[in-house]
Amino acid sequence: MEQPIGIADTAVARASRRTARPPRGWKYVWQFRAMYMMLLPGVAFYLLFRYVPMYGIIIAFKDFNMASGIMGSPWAQPWDKHFAQFFQSPYFAQLLTNTFLISLYKLVFGALPPILFAIVLNECRVRWFKSLIQTLTYMPHFLSWVIIYGILLALLSQSSGLVNHWITEAGGKAIPFLTSTDYFRSLLVGSEVWQNLGWGAIIYLAAMAGIDPTLYEAAKVDGAGRLRMIWHITLPGIRSVIVMLLILRLGHILDAGFEQIYIMYNIQVYPVADILDTWVFRTGLQQLNFSLAAAVGLFKAAIGLVLVLISNRIAKRWGDGIW
Repeated sequence: MEQPIGIADTAVARASRRTARPPRGWKYVWQFRAMYMMLLPGVAFYLLFRYVPMYGIIIAFKDFNMASGIMGSPWAQPWDKHFAQFFQSPYFAQLLTNTFLISLYKLVFGALPPILFAIVLNECRVRWFKSLIQTLTYMPHFLSWVIIYGILLALLSQSSGLVNHWITEAGGKAIPFLTSTDYFRSLLVGSEVWQNLGWGAIIYLAAMAGIDPTLYEAAKVDGAGRLRMIWHITLPGIRSVIVMLLILRLGHILDAGFEQIYIMYNIQVYPVADILDTWVFRTGLQQLNFSLAAAVGLFKAAIGLVLVLISNRIAKRWGDGIW
């Protein structure tokens, strides 16, 4: 006896759905095993150098002794002993202010130049000139801060710097750029912006490459000029990247750049240049007080986590959150 046509069709549809159902679990992993193999080095890196070291956080709550090891060292009494030592330090307010201001200056004055530079390069129609300028501008990213400080010393030294030589030749008085509290923060911010200008522009250029070119063609048909297309197409097209980088940088708001400041600062500019990391290096690591160093690091990480969560929550209201 033949089945009704409707029942037969339903059975065929169910069978096709079963065969078309995508693999799950280990079958799915095996199907894309090549992709997962390529992912393994990155996962291993983060496991070994990001997650496993988090075990050392407990040092902040112990009187750590290198001979006894982490587990053999006694717990601090009270538990917040090293945090209290840091918060009650006479330099705490100055350190926190310097760290926050330097990071804020770098964030504010360092965010816009790469975007503008990327837009200028994107609008350049001469390919060889665009490639030349882009290469020259991202080369400083690969220079160490020792070399950059040597360049600044040759230019701005009070006794032998080229700039001060021009000033004295013009009848002026030499300016102590590198040892003056009035200029030091500006030098920090300016040198970092110069170093990362071309490198930061690469990220925005990559985002601009993903914008649909038909949008620009439609804008040209409507009579829009270059500035109009930049404002209404290019900037909205890279908005999500701008927000993402801003959120990530807010998470490092208390990382003012230890290597740069440690190489460039001196005792004359301590009031405006001494930050959390340099203080920890002097009082924590040089004096082998690892518990204090871990406590300050945990404090910075907690502040960064809170700022990332808040900024992402705000960004999600415009649909540009990271998660």
